[in-house]
Amino acid sequence: MGDMFAPSIMKTRMTNFKDLIQPDRGQAATAIHLTTKSAFDDFAKTLSAGQRAALAAQKFKGAPGSVGIVPDGDAVFAVGGVSDPDNLSTYSLAALSSRLPEGTYRLVDKQPGVAVFGWVTAHYKFTRYKDDENGSGPRVLLSEQVGRMPALVAEAEAEMLVRDLVNTPAEDMGPAALEAEFEKLAKAHGAKLSVTKGDALEQGYPMVHAVGRAAARHHAPRILHLEWSAKDATKEAPTLAIVGKGVCFDSGGLDIKPAAGMRLMKKDMGGAAHAIALAGLIMEAELNVRLHVLVPAVENAIAGSAFRPGDVLNSRKGLSVEIHNTDAEGRLILGDALTRASEEEPDLIIDFATLTGAARIALGPDYAAMMARRDETAQALIDAGKANDDEPWRLPLPEAYREYLKSDIADIVNAQSNPYAGASVAGLFLDKFVGDGIDWVHFDTFAWRPYPKPGRSKGGAAYGLRAAFHMIKARYSA
Repeated sequence: MGDMFAPSIMKTRMTNFKDLIQPDRGQAATAIHLTTKSAFDDFAKTLSAGQRAALAAQKFKGAPGSVGIVPDGDAVFAVGGVSDPDNLSTYSLAALSSRLPEGTYRLVDKQPGVAVFGWVTAHYKFTRYKDDENGSGPRVLLSEQVGRMPALVAEAEAEMLVRDLVNTPAEDMGPAALEAEFEKLAKAHGAKLSVTKGDALEQGYPMVHAVGRAAARHHAPRILHLEWSAKDATKEAPTLAIVGKGVCFDSGGLDIKPAAGMRLMKKDMGGAAHAIALAGLIMEAELNVRLHVLVPAVENAIAGSAFRPGDVLNSRKGLSVEIHNTDAEGRLILGDALTRASEEEPDLIIDFATLTGAARIALGPDYAAMMARRDETAQALIDAGKANDDEPWRLPLPEAYREYLKSDIADIVNAQSNPYAGASVAGLFLDKFVGDGIDWVHFDTFAWRPYPKPGRSKGGAAYGLRAAFHMIKARYSA
């Protein structure tokens, strides 16, 4: 199933992320004291005059995210400012992790809990093409909560996998490279992978073929379909389908994007990256499901064979689709993939897609837009997101806007002619291709962070990934 045009440039990470959190057996470590802005004065009274002077020189006053290094005889200890030392959140320790020097650390009278996630993700650097010459070495954190830590580290690694895949340029993360990622995933978990391309793709997934047919041969379109079942799964185990948009580069097609709009289109496979990462978490957790992961992988390129505005495409479901805009291609390939996922009669379908600019205008870069058929499923995702600092924001699927998708010559158009409710109308388009009665959730995710925050680097980013995983874990744990 491999492709001779698989990416060739790859640098090896220096850090093994699993080693960043280690059991506390009393080994030598630099102490970290946590304080708050309001409690700093009382904390400072416990220090010597020289130690207070050291913190004053560093302008440390206990503000969240601030870090100080304090001499202590022949050694040092660290001081970190947080909002609430007794209730550490996901990113409470991320600034400490990124700013401390290489070494081994231990919190004084505290355990890191969920803050392990941010401690680990603060180590992330995208070094595929350039060494991190100025970065510090690994900062190891000791913890007595040994049983809980591997799961949190696994979630951090899933987040960083999304970052790596999205950050990689399109030439090295085309459809063939996504196929290679699926092969690694299948091999790691004993899953089955099938790949459909060529004539079989044109017959079985006509919209995927139409969107991707103008791409160069080594970026030829394909459908990637991974199947996995838990070792102890019974015939009655529920089927879960994960679908991800895999547009590896989006020129806009013949409705070409301007240069500024095209610059970040390597990230248009961010939905596929989320699907790969989520599938890995599900399989690693051995959740009691029959899992199907479908990614239509294409490049929306420009050539004489490109699909055109005004064309009418057939679809796997049999619906005819009039093309109003070739830059609304993601919903086309997802339509065929959602139809295929529905054929498994799943208990739940979740799709991830970098689908609309309208979602970004509505919610900005920090929230994934989420649409769902069932209120209880939407609320479970919101609750899981809030509990794990990954809250999605629900947008509606209004019946009143279905008329925006009417066509004079086909069953449906792929893009409305008015500027209203673009994210929801895109969701309504997808809804047409999901089987009747199936519990379905759509994430319209940015997959990109335009500015850094502690533990969250600029560039590729996962939104909705942890919310989806924790909701799925609660729903399908054996």
